[in-house]
Amino acid sequence: MNYVDGFVAAVPTANREKYIQHARDAWPVFKEHGALSMVECWGDDVPDGKVTSFPMAVKCQPEETVIFSWLTWPSRDVRDQAMPRIMADARLKPDVNPMPFDGKRLIYGGFEVIVDE
Repeated sequence: MNYVDGFVAAVPTANREKYIQHARDAWPVFKEHGALSMVECWGDDVPDGKVTSFPMAVKCQPEETVIFSWLTWPSRDVRDQAMPRIMADARLKPDVNPMPFDGKRLIYGGFEVIVDE
């Protein structure tokens, strides 16, 4: 089964186009290192919760929008081998492709796929 890296962040709403370009510029790097797909989603129905929620988790401010994204990989092993090379790639350095959001509030994790219908 594939492996998935998932991400949730709060992006300044004014940076929507910058975020899209950031993702498009990053995709070739991930693809070259074995990623199978990338999906980027802009929140449009992401309610605040009373106990937990996407907005609460990333400390989303009124002028921000929650994004939800994921990368798929053939396996965790492929992902683990690729990540050091991806992080070292000059095309992802902040001066070339700066993150248009506060990376300190980015939530991410790797997930083993257990059902894929």
